[in-house]
Amino acid sequence: MIFLAMLGLFSCKTAKELPTVDVVDLDKYSGLWYEIAKLPNSFEKGLDCVTATYSLKDNGKIKVENKGRLLKDVSRYKDITGTAWVPDEAFPGRIKVRFFWPFSGDYYIIDLGEQYEYALVGSPSRNFLWILSRTPEMDKDQFDQLLEVAARNGFDTSAVESVNQDCD
Repeated sequence: MIFLAMLGLFSCKTAKELPTVDVVDLDKYSGLWYEIAKLPNSFEKGLDCVTATYSLKDNGKIKVENKGRLLKDVSRYKDITGTAWVPDEAFPGRIKVRFFWPFSGDYYIIDLGEQYEYALVGSPSRNFLWILSRTPEMDKDQFDQLLEVAARNGFDTSAVESVNQDCD
């Protein structure tokens, strides 16, 4: 999620297509999301309390604001702002995100709660995966169900790490 620009650099093609949700209401998807768990990645190393805030822009694109607290100095945060867009309206769950031009990464919404209370997001390379929630904590049964969806879609769920959201 945070610093998704790196996805474009590290993604590779896989033989099996990654299915995504058929409907995404970007108004409902907008707002604050807490990162509950992720596959480890270099651009989030040394961070906890990671969040993403999405907001619609006048041009139809999405403003992406990612933020995480530095573990080595919990009084400081690292943040970055980027832009996201849906390149093909026929596939609304397949989003592109750019933090550094000209690089963009794939942000595929694999599963999404009916009330937009959780999201499972990954990359077609299966190298990146995030479990997001509207609240800093997630019900264990819901979490386990999302891990099962990820595993069925070829992600290495044994490597998934929980993200500390106790950020007071």
